[in-house]
Amino acid sequence: MSVRIEPLTPEAFAPFGDIISLRDAPDMVINQGMCGRHHDLGRVDFGTGRAGISLFDAKPRSLPCKVDLVERHPLGSQAFLPLNGVPFLVVVAPDAGGKPGPLRAFLTEGTQGINLLRGTWHGVLAPIGGQGLYAVIDRIGEGNNLHEHWFEVPVLVCA
Repeated sequence: MSVRIEPLTPEAFAPFGDIISLRDAPDMVINQGMCGRHHDLGRVDFGTGRAGISLFDAKPRSLPCKVDLVERHPLGSQAFLPLNGVPFLVVVAPDAGGKPGPLRAFLTEGTQGINLLRGTWHGVLAPIGGQGLYAVIDRIGEGNNLHEHWFEVPVLVCA
């Protein structure tokens, strides 16, 4: 089975999360007119626990890309913000009774981040074209915040 990458648009990605990127114009100008604030770009949701900021240093992958594992975080959202301009593959799926439904695939631009909503099935971090460095904002706290699903037959993501 294979899945084709589709354009990453706010409408297409909305069921799974938010695209974090600059808007055409800032929502407000701050710091004595020297800084534009693009406000509230991601629906961060941790329920209980606290926000943590981690750095992920991920090895490059290439297309087509084999997906044999997806995971979800039922206790909190998870945001990925690129620090070195490397695009990454975003594989997501709706929940289908505790298992992932049909996979969808998107490719970020090097300046776009994403915020995955709580409970969204998603593939592992997969930079395309180079080593990727990402700031990740997610939930730190008690409880099992990781569910994994391994596919019997891997899915191939193609451009």
